[in-house]
Amino acid sequence: MKQDKKETALVAGGAGFIGSHLCRALLRQGFDVICLDNLLTARRSNLLALEAERGFSFVRGDVVDPLPAVITERGADITRIYNLACAASPPLYQADPEHTMLTNVVGTDRLLRLAERAGARFLLSSTSEVYGDPERHPQSEEYRGSVSCTGPRACYDEGKRAAEAMTFDFARSGRAEVRVARIFNTYGPHMNPDDGRVVSNLVCQALLGLPVTIYGDGSQTRSFCYVEDMVKALMLLMESDIAGDEPVNLGNPEERTIAELLDAIRAQVDREIEVEHRPLPVDDPTRRRPDIGRARALLGWAPETGLAEGLARTVDWFARELARNAPGVTKEEDAPRAAIAV
Repeated sequence: MKQDKKETALVAGGAGFIGSHLCRALLRQGFDVICLDNLLTARRSNLLALEAERGFSFVRGDVVDPLPAVITERGADITRIYNLACAASPPLYQADPEHTMLTNVVGTDRLLRLAERAGARFLLSSTSEVYGDPERHPQSEEYRGSVSCTGPRACYDEGKRAAEAMTFDFARSGRAEVRVARIFNTYGPHMNPDDGRVVSNLVCQALLGLPVTIYGDGSQTRSFCYVEDMVKALMLLMESDIAGDEPVNLGNPEERTIAELLDAIRAQVDREIEVEHRPLPVDDPTRRRPDIGRARALLGWAPETGLAEGLARTVDWFARELARNAPGVTKEEDAPRAAIAV
């Protein structure tokens, strides 16, 4: 995917967990990169190594608001737009559900209109949450889902479903060339230590020697994809020659219970871990596993990083972060409590 000429990619949500890895990979592929982020849930420290890179620029802004002039003025130069703008863990997106919904709907509309004006290709980062608490297993793209449209997760789940509908409407009317990725659980360095996702919470609690919190009995399942594999998939999807008229699942088809995840983390931290059980959150899916047949066929992609290898890198990164007294996890009362989250 090395570029013959310099092209510009806009990454909305580029200071976030996946977004910061994507910005780095795009720079390596020869793109100029504009990172747009409001920093409400992302950390500016994720960009420290990138800000010295030639071709990288950071713009602070919220996609709910009109796009900053510095971006609209460069619209003609932008050839790729990655929309990763939205908090992705339940504690964060439920903290301001109105903003979450508007980010998905209004923000997607603003970025699609920019893509239309610029003639840029647009990729929406959707989510496995569009399947809700699935009644079909594993989940293929044809499955329409079992989503609660009135529960506390609806701001995110329904927001992403609406964003998908808008994206495909732009494609059907010939207004933009689009790609839609349904991202399943992803983990790795640059996760926020207190963002409420299950991997970051269990790892941080274990490293701090605190009781780790498991919601339910730990038999619920997720499929964990290492972030570098996910970023590769997103870039392959963006650069693919597919029609773009259907979503593509991206994730690891290897299903694990939360109890198995904890065992894998225990092996990495090599210490005794006390477990504290709490009730399952409302509308929390009990099983989650992607059918990635479409990604294999269209992109030639499948994840390559095993859970043990990915966790080793992740635990090492979190250990360094905690040693630097990362905010929010230095005291027991502030330590993260695990949620079974995307």
